[in-house]
Amino acid sequence: MGVTIHFEGRVKGATAYSLLIDEISEFAASHSWPTEKILRANRSLKRVRDEKNWDYSGPTFGLLLSPHPDCDPLRFEFDDDFYIQEFVKTQFAGPQIHITIIELLKRTQPFFDLLKITDEGDYWDTSDESVLEQHIDRCNEVLRDLLAKNPNAKGPIRLRDGRIADFAS
Repeated sequence: MGVTIHFEGRVKGATAYSLLIDEISEFAASHSWPTEKILRANRSLKRVRDEKNWDYSGPTFGLLLSPHPDCDPLRFEFDDDFYIQEFVKTQFAGPQIHITIIELLKRTQPFFDLLKITDEGDYWDTSDESVLEQHIDRCNEVLRDLLAKNPNAKGPIRLRDGRIADFAS
């Protein structure tokens, strides 16, 4: 549940990666989004391709952005083949943050061989803010109903990794 943007692709190589990180850093700075470098010697990343798990273990590098306190961290974390598979839940931060993240992803496209986007708010495909707002409103309505039906449930909840869970009971 929740309005989330999923993205995956492979950067064209080391030079494209360097230019991509510069582009992302400049964009984040222009929006006053805090950033943090990602550089890990060994990390496990859970991934799915064709509905099958194909987890990665090895070095990772990239950039972590914090677009809004009510948004998942926006991770640009790549493996040693310059591949990325990530998602960012924007539902609780509102439509403008979602739109701005889509703007950033569109600006990053030239650095990728292919950048695949799945936008649960349908803004990537439609550029229609009213459609996005309808998705957010519907998800928030469902969440309110779930919380009302279960007095022990809480939500949204910030998890240890910084991501946001809709609810927990």
